[in-house]
Amino acid sequence: MHEHKSVEPESTHSRRDVLRMGLGAALLAAVPGPARRAAHAYSPAEPDLRYFDAAMAAARWLRATAIESPTGTSWPAVPPDAKTVQHDLYTGFPGVVLFFVELHRATGDRAWLDLATRGADQLAASLPESQSGDKGAGLYSGLAGIAYTLEEADRARGESRYRAAIQKALGDIVAAARDAGAGVEWNDSTDIISGSAGTGLHLLRASATLKNSAARDVAVRAGRRLVEREFRSGDTSFWMASPSFPRNMPNFSHGTAGVAYFLASLASETRDRSFVDAAIRGGRYLQSIATPTDGDGRRIFHNDPDGRDLFYLSWCHGPAGTARLFHRLGNVTGDRSWSAYVPRLAQGIVGSGVPQRSPGFWNNISQCCGNCGVSDFFVSLHGVTGDASYLAFARRVADDTLERATAEGDGSKWIQAENRVSPNVVLAQTGLMQGAAGVGLSMLRLDGALRGRKATIVLPDSPF
Repeated sequence: MHEHKSVEPESTHSRRDVLRMGLGAALLAAVPGPARRAAHAYSPAEPDLRYFDAAMAAARWLRATAIESPTGTSWPAVPPDAKTVQHDLYTGFPGVVLFFVELHRATGDRAWLDLATRGADQLAASLPESQSGDKGAGLYSGLAGIAYTLEEADRARGESRYRAAIQKALGDIVAAARDAGAGVEWNDSTDIISGSAGTGLHLLRASATLKNSAARDVAVRAGRRLVEREFRSGDTSFWMASPSFPRNMPNFSHGTAGVAYFLASLASETRDRSFVDAAIRGGRYLQSIATPTDGDGRRIFHNDPDGRDLFYLSWCHGPAGTARLFHRLGNVTGDRSWSAYVPRLAQGIVGSGVPQRSPGFWNNISQCCGNCGVSDFFVSLHGVTGDASYLAFARRVADDTLERATAEGDGSKWIQAENRVSPNVVLAQTGLMQGAAGVGLSMLRLDGALRGRKATIVLPDSPF
C-alpha cells in the first residue's frame, strides 16, 4: 500500500530484460531450503482452469460496470459511483484497458479487444491540455501511465490509432520537466508512483518503443538529479520520497528500492558508471537494514522512524517489490551475489506465513499491497528459474484470492480494505493496483505459467 501518490498520510480514499541463463542459475542455486519446503508443502493439483475462470469472472463484472459515452468507455474506481472515474494507472480505468488487452491475447476473443479499444478511445479523448501539478507526469498517477496504456492498446490492435495522443502525452511529459540541480524533475517526489523514478522508467521505455531520443535524454537528466538527492554514508545511500514527508520508506513504491531500480535501469541503458554506483549504494543500504527471518530470509521495515517493527510483504513496501532492484542489479553488474539476494527476500515472504494475515498483510488482495502482488512475484521467479516450488507458492496465495471473491451477476468482484489503517472501510474496486483488473491480470499470468502462455502486458517498472 503506498501511502499516497503525493506522499501524504494515509487516507480512506483511493491513491494514486531478463538474462535468463546466468541469473536463473544463480537464483535456483540460492533458493533457501525452508522456502522450498514451505512451497512444496502445498501440493498443487494438475493445471486446471480455475485461475482462467476467475479472470473471466472479473472481466464480466468489469464489463457490467462500464460507463458509455460518445467518446468511449470508462469505469468508475468504485462502482456504481460514476463520480469515482479516474484516469491514473494506479486506481483508474487504464488498468481495466490493460487487463482486457491481456484477456484478448489469452482468449483470441475480439470482444475483449473491442472493449479495451473503447476504453483507450476515452483515455485519448480526455487527455489534459498539459501536465500540471504534482501528479501530472507520474507513472501511476498521471500522463506516463496513460501513455503506456495507449501504447499497449495500439500494439494489440496492430495499428497507430492512438499515435497522436501518445506523442502528445510524451511531449507534455518532456516539456514539463523542470531544471533542478544537475538535472530535471517534475515535482519534489523521487518515487515510482508519482515521482522522477517512475516517470523516468516510462521515458526509458518510450525512447526505445517510439525511437524518441528526447525521452532518453530527459530520463538521463532525471537520473542525474536523483543521484544529487541521495543521502550518502560511506558506501551506502538512501532516498527520501519527498523533502516534505518526514518518513524514510525504503522499499519499492516510495523509497530507495524504487529509485535505485530506476538508476540501475539507466545504467543498463547508458553504461554510465555513476548510475551503477548509486544503485549499488542503494542496494547495500537496503541489505544493511534488512531483518533476518526463518530460513535465512530477509525483509525490510515499512518506514523510519515509527514503522521499524512493521513489515509489509507485497509490491509497495515488501520483498515482492524490493526484490526487483536486486534482480536488476544482478543483470547490470553480472555479480550473482545481487541475484542471490532475491530468493532470500522471497523466503522473507514465505516465512511470514502468507497468505495468513498480519499487520503488514491485512484484508487486501491487491497488486499493490496484498495477495496478487505476492503471487505475481512468485510466478515471475518461476519464470526465471523454472523452480516448481515458486509456482506452487504462487498457487497457494492465488487460491486464497479465489476464496475471497464475491459473486455479482455472472461475474466476480473482490471486497477489500485498501488501507491498513482503515480496516472497516471495505470497497470493491476496478483498477490495476487495488481492484479487479489487477486480480484478473494476476490470474491470467498464473494460468499462463501453468499452460505455457507468456504474459504480454509488462509494466514499465517490472524487470521480469
